[in-house]
Amino acid sequence: MKSPSDALTVRLLTGQDADGLTALYNELTIGPKTASAHDVLAVLAHPGTTIHGALTGDRVIGMVTLHILPNVTWDGRPYALVENVATAGDWRLRGVGRRVMQSAIDHARAQKVYKIMLLTGQKRGARGFYEALGFNCEDKHGMVMRWD
Repeated sequence: MKSPSDALTVRLLTGQDADGLTALYNELTIGPKTASAHDVLAVLAHPGTTIHGALTGDRVIGMVTLHILPNVTWDGRPYALVENVATAGDWRLRGVGRRVMQSAIDHARAQKVYKIMLLTGQKRGARGFYEALGFNCEDKHGMVMRWD
């Protein structure tokens, strides 16, 4: 028997997916819903940035943004930063997030990054999800400075 996630396509998203990404970004966002297709296109145009997405039909139901950044240490190997991990509300707990995260992890490994970093909010309860993928917080602490 197939699981619901078997019907998914996981791939790198493009500008043609901007409207679907905008809808998912706005579902992810806690604050004002201001993401636009223009914003998505700007992110996709940034060197070293990819958005890995899960689709069912033409609908984007999961995503993760992966930034590969240059580095001076670790023999000049780059590092990766994960942002905006989201799954559509009606598709949560069905393996979608795991599949897009694994796509991003595989992409980062292929780019020979020496580490992948991410921050996760304490209120969303996602820490166990990331730990199951191999992330840990044993020796590092994430810190954030924000402006309104």
